[in-house]
Order: sequence, then C-alpha cells, then structure tokens
Amino acid sequence: MTSAAAPSFAGALSAGTLVLDGGMSNQLESAGHDLSDELWSARLLAERPEAITEAHLGYFLAGADVAITASYQATFESFARRGIDRERAAGLLALSVGLAREAARRARTGGVVGRPLWVAASVGPYGAMLADGSEYRGRYGLTVAELEAFHRPRLEVLAAAGPDVLALETVPDTEEAAALLRAVRGLGVPAWLSYSVSGDRTRAGQPLEEAFALAADAEEVIAVGVNCCAPEDVDAAIATAARVTGKPVVVYPNSGEAWDAGARTWDGRGTFTADRVTGWYAAGARLVGGCCRVGPEAVTAVARALRPPSATAR
Repeated sequence: MTSAAAPSFAGALSAGTLVLDGGMSNQLESAGHDLSDELWSARLLAERPEAITEAHLGYFLAGADVAITASYQATFESFARRGIDRERAAGLLALSVGLAREAARRARTGGVVGRPLWVAASVGPYGAMLADGSEYRGRYGLTVAELEAFHRPRLEVLAAAGPDVLALETVPDTEEAAALLRAVRGLGVPAWLSYSVSGDRTRAGQPLEEAFALAADAEEVIAVGVNCCAPEDVDAAIATAARVTGKPVVVYPNSGEAWDAGARTWDGRGTFTADRVTGWYAAGARLVGGCCRVGPEAVTAVARALRPPSATAR
C-alpha cells in the first residue's frame, strides 16, 4: 500500500488485535537454506527471493495478518561489504516489501485467505549490520545524530516502497530508539517501536519505563513493545508500555530456547505457548506474534487464541 493507505493499518489496530508472523530465519532454514552468513536472511533477497516469498506465504496461511519483511539485516553498509552498490542495495530493500506483498497476493488468490493482510518493513538496529552480537548490547559509541544518519537513508527507501508500517525492532537501548524516532519523522508511514529486553530493562540496562516514555508523544509511533526476548519477560513489559504510552502494545518474543554462540545451536526447552497469549491480550497487547524459533504452528495457535476459528481459517 502507499502511504495514503497507511491509516488503514492504524485503523485495523485500533479496531482489534492483529497476529504477527514468526521467525523468518527458522522458516528459511527449515526449507533448507544456509543462513551462516553475516547478511543472514537478507542474503536471499539477492540470491533466492522466491524463498522469502514462500516463507511469508507460509505464515499468512498459518494465520498471520502481518508479514515482517526480510530487511532486518539489510543495510547499504552490509550490502557494500558483499560488493553490492548503493543503487542495487536500494533495489533489494524495496524488493523486501514487494516480496511480502506478493505473498499476500498469493494468499488471497482464490479466496484462500479472506482477511486483510499487512506488510511491516523491518528496520533492525545498528548492531545487526555489525553482525557481532552488539545488537543485543547496544551502546555502540555513536551519538544519536550518527545513528540517525545511519538509519534515515534505509528508512527512506523502505517507506517509499509502500509498507503499511515500519517495524523499528530489536532496539537494544534508548539512544538508538531516540535516533530512530527522529529518523522516521516526515516519512508518511506509521511505525512501531519494540525493544529487546532482559527482565525489566533494555539490553543496555535502561529501565523500560524510561525507554517507552521516548515514544509516548511520537505521533508516527502507533504501537510500542518488545521482541526477540524471553516469553517470561513479556508480561511486565506490556503493563509498563501500556501505562507509560497509552498506545497499543506489540509483542513478539523468541521461543524461550537459549542460543549457544560457541556451538551455534539452540538449547533448552521452548516456553512460548498459546496459553500465554490471552494474558498478553488482557494486559494490552494488540500486535502479537513470535520472533526467533517461533514457527507457523505457533502462529496458528496464537491466531486461534486471539480470534474466532472461522476468521483464523480464512
């Protein structure tokens, strides 16, 4: 959709609850794609775009209302390291929105899915471009102005591609949040802001009350919340976000398993369950889905928990 249609997403959000998709990387890996690359899933924008469309389609058919694009780790800088020039990189960023739109078109063909479907353009933190784990620490040593200058060009390209909303996601600290909030001004596309958290603080250690307060008066931001965190950290975050901002809350945590960076494997038991979803809704969550290791089956369970069976099937 164009920016003129963007208020429809805000209207849908104010009218009810929207189901987000799950992790893009686990969906691609389950289809046999190797993501052991610093570009992660963004590499397939250049090499296997059809695979990304299929991943989005799988989530729409599973019950998701919103597809989050494969642009989380896609930046001009990261593409340049792979020898991709700025013009081609801009085209790949725009393509990420187009692939999600194509998945929505396929899902609706023949009436397979009858409900409205939406596209959120993913904007990952600066640390995602570094591909060194700093996206979960923040505090990069850059000023807010420097971070704004990094994010703004990518945001301009993504906004021009016509998503329904910009997903400012996995933000580790308040300095980067402040930069992103400045960078989205005047783009004509609404945004949500979601932090990566540990307990009741951002990954950089700031209190969530302080972090959410930054977005309270930002008219571009239509939802605030958390993502890429443990399911156990969600409940308190929802309450704080709703109280501090008065905005709808977005939540899409990980499966609850732990990442072993040395072995490059996931350990432990998943704790993401549909039973938690009704409690999140009661606390104020209106955009609900999953992040890493949350797949289509879990998204179907979320959809069933949040809307009538007839609507989920359509």
